[in-house]
Amino acid sequence: MTGYWVKTPLWFKKIFPKGIIWDIPGDRESTVYLTFDDGPHPTATPFVLEQLGKYNAGGTFFCVGNNVRCHPEIYEDILKAGHSVGNHTYNHVNGWKASNDHYLKNIERARKYIASNAFRPPYGRIKFSQVRKLKQSNPGWKIYMWDILCGDFDVNITPEQCLDNVLTNIAPGSIIIFHDSIKAWERMSYALPRVLEYCQKQGWEMKSLPM
Repeated sequence: MTGYWVKTPLWFKKIFPKGIIWDIPGDRESTVYLTFDDGPHPTATPFVLEQLGKYNAGGTFFCVGNNVRCHPEIYEDILKAGHSVGNHTYNHVNGWKASNDHYLKNIERARKYIASNAFRPPYGRIKFSQVRKLKQSNPGWKIYMWDILCGDFDVNITPEQCLDNVLTNIAPGSIIIFHDSIKAWERMSYALPRVLEYCQKQGWEMKSLPM
């Protein structure tokens, strides 16, 4: 039993303010969206880029501003490979534990390093008031959550369980979270290549999130 949902329940999505994106159904019937949080990381991110390249897959990297500051060359590699990037705050702030002012300033600090209007709250934890103020500060912000949380960050599950979390729940339109971090490395490095292979066999496209 985990302390998180692998597949985000529909009822949970509905209690959040309108405009938060959990999946992309509709006319993209053969497309899935692989996303990567918490990088860039000098080991994990180059591996992810290599794997995406093998399958001609697009990805979206929700970067932590301080990690971009520390590894600007890896951030540039993400962009050069044609992938999308998003803001994941400057130092992975939990919105539930931060004042609105501190939270928005942390996002703006990250924007100095991450050229994007896409945002994903760390841990998925953001107050409704923070959503409102973020949209007020810039109506162009797109707030992306997720449809499937693979659990690669969870040291209590096996790499095989991580893979099964994705393959049991994935469908066209899904937004899936992996992490390009050292904590997730053992499970992510096992699951990601197999998810890419599975999607290819299904005939699904793997694209970056629309920015």
